[in-house]
Amino acid sequence: MRMIVLFTDFGGPGPYLGQMHAVLTRLAPEVPVIELFNDAPAFDAKASAYLLAAYADGFAKGDVFVCIVDPGVGGPRLPLVVEADGRWFVGPDNGLLAIVARRADSAQAWEITWRPERLSASFHGRDLFAPVAAELARGSLRPSQPRAVPTVDWPDDLAEIVYIDGYGNAMTGLRAQVLAGDNVLRAGERQIASARTFSDVAPGTAFWYENANGLAEIAVNCGRADETLGLTIGSEIYIEAG
Repeated sequence: MRMIVLFTDFGGPGPYLGQMHAVLTRLAPEVPVIELFNDAPAFDAKASAYLLAAYADGFAKGDVFVCIVDPGVGGPRLPLVVEADGRWFVGPDNGLLAIVARRADSAQAWEITWRPERLSASFHGRDLFAPVAAELARGSLRPSQPRAVPTVDWPDDLAEIVYIDGYGNAMTGLRAQVLAGDNVLRAGERQIASARTFSDVAPGTAFWYENANGLAEIAVNCGRADETLGLTIGSEIYIEAG
């Protein structure tokens, strides 16, 4: 069964997610809608692109992602559909879809030329991207305006913090596979050694590990890495030999 997956920076309170769900439920009532992230880094397409690429890998071919981190909404950026290794991504051409396309074995892209009768200047997620995603999920839409797959000059892996979860754990944009187990990560003046998991270090100890989605993540056992190490979205991380 196909799923529609929401990846947005909308946050919790407010009407935006509810309005997205309303459109998707009306147009594709038989397709389940999953909220993967509603707190992607706000206004930050670059950090969000690495997060999206890491987490999309756990979904099946045919699933449709509605990707809304779109500070340029209403401006000249194009609306896109990208197909990457059988998964579909609908969102703005601002770099958000570029890393998932780059890492795919095969990728195609199309400009969204359809426009609804009513298109607000500030909520393309509801008015444009959600209807297109619903039709893709139902199998009733085939894009027809091909264009170049989106590219950016960002690195393959980003040595910055791209997300901080509710526990204060800080995800980097680095895939753990590009690091050696004896690599030390440095954040500011603090050096952080690797461990397999939380129980391998004493309470209060900072460490980095490969999280469940393949990213190098910085944590403190029974504590908050963001507060202990002074980490925020965009904090630079340096890789050092062990």
